[in-house]
Amino acid sequence: MSELTPLKAMFDGLKARLAAMRENPESGMTTEYVIVVALMAAAAIAIVAIIVAKVTAKANAIQTG
Repeated sequence: MSELTPLKAMFDGLKARLAAMRENPESGMTTEYVIVVALMAAAAIAIVAIIVAKVTAKANAIQTG
């Protein structure tokens, strides 16, 4: 068995998947894509919450008189 046999099998599978996507371009939305987008949205919300908490804490620390 050649060392390149698994690599060839992987590329053959990839070519088959790409061919299937060319036939039906609307099937490109996968579960993995949806999960990645959801995780990115959750991370963005968490970052905004952290920034708001820090700004609020800093604003409350300002002496007004």
